[in-house]
Amino acid sequence: MTIPVIFDEKGTKPILYWISTQWKGIVAEFFSTMLLLIFGCMSCIPVAGAPDPALFGPIVFGLTVMFNIQIFGHISGAFMNPFVSVIAVIWGKISFSVGVAYVLAECAGAILGYGILMAVSPTDIAAEGICLTLTHINVFQALGVEMALSAALSLLNCGVWDPVNSHNSDSVPLKFGFAIVGLSFAGGRFTDASMNPARSLGPAVWTNRWDNHWVYWVGPMVGGILPALFYKHFYRQAKPKVEDLGPMSSSVADKTIM
Repeated sequence: MTIPVIFDEKGTKPILYWISTQWKGIVAEFFSTMLLLIFGCMSCIPVAGAPDPALFGPIVFGLTVMFNIQIFGHISGAFMNPFVSVIAVIWGKISFSVGVAYVLAECAGAILGYGILMAVSPTDIAAEGICLTLTHINVFQALGVEMALSAALSLLNCGVWDPVNSHNSDSVPLKFGFAIVGLSFAGGRFTDASMNPARSLGPAVWTNRWDNHWVYWVGPMVGGILPALFYKHFYRQAKPKVEDLGPMSSSVADKTIM
């Protein structure tokens, strides 16, 4: 029995059409997350005679987020984070299928990124657990910290995505870069300030250490999704009219961010 193939409006097989329209974004998420792990975790490698790498980690992670958004933001949004991809689905920025693909790409990119760093590092980073996210306080306190940090990051995303801010996109990389730096310094002493399940997954896979790993999935997912739902239903504003924005063209007002 032959199963009929359903075609889209352009006469293309749906799966092939979906791949042809979405592959660039999926690949962008893969590479941006890979770079996040390579450069962010590289800054955590101790070097004899150098200052404590704990001072560099938050800054380098923030700067890496900054340049990734500048490079890949117009292609996929440069989410680099499964919970951000999930709230992008909730917000309506991407479809459910694209969200699933982004999450898988981010996890794969994080795993490969840490693997590449292992290959080029002069230190056995897997054996020493470098860049592995660990809880340094009670597990439920750590869960609360990850939820709080992720909630702040989630609300920043929502504020940037809010249609009323559609004309304020030029400084988006800076906003996220500095936010990551600040949140990392705030929570680093307690949970290593992951805020990103993929960022925690990469080192965990290669080191085979899963100490309280669930905290780094549940915390960001719950802490990220709930504020996004709240913002969407209570704070999100309709897109302003062009004349309300002052002397700017409609093309600027329609500019898509993140």
